[in-house]
Amino acid sequence: MKVTRSDAHDRYSYYKNQDFDIGICCQNLIDQRPFGDHAFYIFAHARTLGLDEKIKLYSSGKYETLDKVPEKTLIWQPRLTKPKAQTNSMLFKAYPGTDNIKIIWIIPPREMWDQYKKGNMTENETICISIHDFEHNRDQLEAKEPDDLSDGAIDKIYEEISREARKGKNV
Repeated sequence: MKVTRSDAHDRYSYYKNQDFDIGICCQNLIDQRPFGDHAFYIFAHARTLGLDEKIKLYSSGKYETLDKVPEKTLIWQPRLTKPKAQTNSMLFKAYPGTDNIKIIWIIPPREMWDQYKKGNMTENETICISIHDFEHNRDQLEAKEPDDLSDGAIDKIYEEISREARKGKNV
């Protein structure tokens, strides 16, 4: 297939102007401080939308036709423990009170892996390293980080969150 220069530019512009910004999504979660001042993981993964959800999005007026409503949505989940690595996911570690965010992995869907190889328009070193580690070094990719909280500390934080939630329901 031949691609004209203007068509390639249009596709590149579309790629660069996706309707979400990873930095903004991470910062929104950090600002909420879901676990106080404790460092936490941000696990982003895709979930397929059901027909009812697609219809709701269409009726919001954001999309011109039902066909233009996306098939999937990206879930941004704060966690104290590291999840198992999986395709079509991203994992970051956030440090509230600082501007530090550590990229643990960015693993696109398997069918898109070739797009991120060196020399391609969408080449990305972080994604290439994540894919390589996912295929060849998954144990290290999923291993606890040196600054992770102990299991006991994590349990105490979750107990406190649960206690606060129960207190809020009783008010």
